[in-house]
Amino acid sequence: MTKTARRTVERTIRVDHAGEYGAKRIYQGQLAVLRGTKWEGLIRHMQDQEQVHLDTFSRLIAERRVRPTALLPLWHVAGFALGAATALLGHRAAMACTVAVEEAIDEHYQAQEAALGEDEAPLREHIARFRAEELEHRDIGLEHEAEQAPAYRLLSAAIKAGCKAAIEVSERI
Repeated sequence: MTKTARRTVERTIRVDHAGEYGAKRIYQGQLAVLRGTKWEGLIRHMQDQEQVHLDTFSRLIAERRVRPTALLPLWHVAGFALGAATALLGHRAAMACTVAVEEAIDEHYQAQEAALGEDEAPLREHIARFRAEELEHRDIGLEHEAEQAPAYRLLSAAIKAGCKAAIEVSERI
C-alpha cells in the first residue's frame, strides 16, 4: 500500500473547503432572490447539505493543519453573485446553475476518490458521501426544469468552465 502524499491531501482538503464554501454562497444568493417562493424549501434543503459538507472540511482544515485558499473572499462574493444572478433569471436558471456546478463537482470528487490511497479512507468516505449528495442536487435541478432555462447549454458551459477554473486555482493559492 502506498501512502497518499501530504501535498495531495492538503490540496484535496483546501479545494473542497473552498468549493463547499462557494456552494453555500451560491445558495445564499439564490435564496436572497427566491425567498418566499415555492423554491425556497428546495434551495434550503440543498444549502443545509452544503453546510454539513463545509463544516466537515472546516474541521479537517483545522485538524490536519491545512492552509485554506487565500481566495475565500473572492468565492464569498462570486458565489453569492452567481446564485443571485441566476435566480434573477428565474427558477429554471437557478436550477441550471445547480446542475452545472454539481456536474463539475461530480467529476472533481470522482478524481479525488481515485487519487486518495487506503491510508486516507475516512477522507475518501466523506468525499464519496458528499458526491452522492451533490448528484442528488443535480437530479433535483433536472427535475425542476433546469434544462428549460434560457440558453441552458451556454449557461451550463460557462458555469462549468468557471467551476473548473476555480478548482484549479483554489488547490494552489
